[in-house]
Amino acid sequence: MLPLSGIRVIDLSRALAGPYCTALLADMGADVIKIETVTGGDSSRSWPPFDGNHSLYFDSTNRNKKSFSLDLYSESGRQLLAELLADADALVENFKPGTMEKMGLGAERLRAINPRLIVSSITGYGTAGPWKDRAGLDQVIQAASGLTSVTGKSTEETYRVGIPVIDITTGMVSAFALVSALYARAQGREAQNVSTSLFETALGLSAFQGQTALSLDRAPEPQGNNHPTIAPYGAYATASDDIVVAVATQSQWVAFCSVIGRTDLADEPRFITGRDRAVHREELNALVTQALSTRPAADWIEDLNAVGIPSGPVFDYLQAVNSDQAHALGLIAETQRVDGTNLRILRGPISIDNAPTPVRQAPPALGEHSREILSGMGLDNEQIDRLMAEGIVREPAVLATSGATA
Repeated sequence: MLPLSGIRVIDLSRALAGPYCTALLADMGADVIKIETVTGGDSSRSWPPFDGNHSLYFDSTNRNKKSFSLDLYSESGRQLLAELLADADALVENFKPGTMEKMGLGAERLRAINPRLIVSSITGYGTAGPWKDRAGLDQVIQAASGLTSVTGKSTEETYRVGIPVIDITTGMVSAFALVSALYARAQGREAQNVSTSLFETALGLSAFQGQTALSLDRAPEPQGNNHPTIAPYGAYATASDDIVVAVATQSQWVAFCSVIGRTDLADEPRFITGRDRAVHREELNALVTQALSTRPAADWIEDLNAVGIPSGPVFDYLQAVNSDQAHALGLIAETQRVDGTNLRILRGPISIDNAPTPVRQAPPALGEHSREILSGMGLDNEQIDRLMAEGIVREPAVLATSGATA
């Protein structure tokens, strides 16, 4: 029994932030019904990379969910959605502000349908301010929030973060907000609507960089692969491959000097304190690189970790997902799509009592569970077939025989 077993979530979101949120909820046992259009479904189904006909972009955030393909432009489709919402615990949506109202699902209407329903909304820039009506995508928000300005080699050469980090973390924040509202409701309080945005999450991630701007009226600058305030902390070349070393405390600094055979540096006036080392980062990095260049990466990683100094390899994703550590944690699950194709997929990042949360359901085909869901709502096969014939509901060709079940 997973923590959210028995909780039903209706998922109107698409692309990444919302689906990442509902993937986390599904990992914890929630019954997530993903509502998709009959004309193509979630837009990410058409985004590369592809494994045959399957979008791996879509697959990466839609495990453990059911897909219900529904024409929300039709009166019958909207009525079916209202019936689903009447028995649901939560709704997740990531439309632009005002879209739900245009669909006839504004706050008052939703409250009338189901007073216990918790609504979790995700927008690009929030629900107020001059940018509230703008569409928000990850890289645009990375730039607007300041994240891009501190990522890269220099102020003249900045980069986006290599993964859609704002979408992903916004999904995490949204899941946390929704579960908090579920807890409040379980304590007898009224159901609440919760919201976040890519922009709010991005600024929330700024941590000390944002605080530096606020308190010192100074824009932090990119530091390449160096930590922006701590030294030595960053990527360094060795006799073989690059490694990352993090010397964050005074005791680690003394131990580090001993491991690299430069005990004299511990008493060097330029490097006595953490502040000293940050001020003289360039000189220090040159000496550290010189010392580390004498031995291969694996040797340094072993010796540094042995004395409690965090250190590790610089892996690409192929090396990371196939690492002994990833497999020891059971991070890679084996599953099979409804069309019979096999899929190795990353499970959710949470374990319960040291047991990994399972991948119970492969990422669904468009409309894979439409018939199952309609049957659970009390419709018989004749009624379901009629809805499908009218184009109100869709199921994949592999399940398209009358009376088929997922």
